[in-house]
Amino acid sequence: MIENSRQFYEEKVAPMIHEKFGAYESRIAVGLVGEGSDCFGYDDDISRDHDFGTGVCLWITDEDIELFGKELGEAYNALVDEKERSYLTARLRERRGVMSIHFFYSNILQIDCDTKGCTMSVKQWLKLDHACLATAVNGEVFRDDLGAFTAFRNLLLDYYPELVWRIRIAEKMHEYSAALQVNYARCMTRKDTVSAQICKVRGMEAAMELFFLLKRTYPPYYKWTFRALREIDEKGEFTARIQELADEKCNLEAWEDTKYNPNRLNLKDHIVCLAEDIGYDLAELLKNEGFTNRMNPYLESDVRRVLEPIER
Repeated sequence: MIENSRQFYEEKVAPMIHEKFGAYESRIAVGLVGEGSDCFGYDDDISRDHDFGTGVCLWITDEDIELFGKELGEAYNALVDEKERSYLTARLRERRGVMSIHFFYSNILQIDCDTKGCTMSVKQWLKLDHACLATAVNGEVFRDDLGAFTAFRNLLLDYYPELVWRIRIAEKMHEYSAALQVNYARCMTRKDTVSAQICKVRGMEAAMELFFLLKRTYPPYYKWTFRALREIDEKGEFTARIQELADEKCNLEAWEDTKYNPNRLNLKDHIVCLAEDIGYDLAELLKNEGFTNRMNPYLESDVRRVLEPIER
């Protein structure tokens, strides 16, 4: 839990820094951010089966890594080792402790981050996926007097640049329509329920990611996406439809004696009905954000409208 890590910092780590590294105290940022369900506040009893334990991250500049990073790391590790029931595995030790600001962000985002200039190019933004961005900005920063760690964090929290945002939205609109509004029906007409299930899941993933995009929030690692969706869906209606879609099984009876027609919905299949309802939900969000001027549940038809401003 983040609260346990904060307590460990306040009771053990902060006094150690003050006593042994007082001259550099204002240059050491501390918090709990990065990989692990605890950084999202999602850890529970099940989380204790791997990479679980109380620890914090200490972020310093590249220059300070050379100056006192080794000594700070040794002092921090000594605190962890003497703590009862710390349970820090080797994997978790890699995620916590002393690291440079540049290494932390570059390692999570898998690009060479300009943490000094606090900038990212469009090309770099386009390389990133939503989950790594969510991982880079989760958790809490307990202290950052220097402000260097928080400055790059704020760059990411300001969300995608307009051009990148539109491209990502268009991608998910296409993925949703292709998987759930087109290929699902084709697969069910062929009685291929395995492929139909894949279409359903891919469409469901695209729908959730598009919802996050339109709320300007990064979705976390896939196993936590639905939980995070419940947190940002204020009305809960979209979340309820996603849950219903997940629970609905492929119904071959609904496709008996049915010929495939791309211009006609088979409303005997409840998955098709749910796909349209979810499409309307997303179309409403797209309209509210000014991407479209109509309510069309077939999202593919408005992809060009979303991309038009950046293609001129």
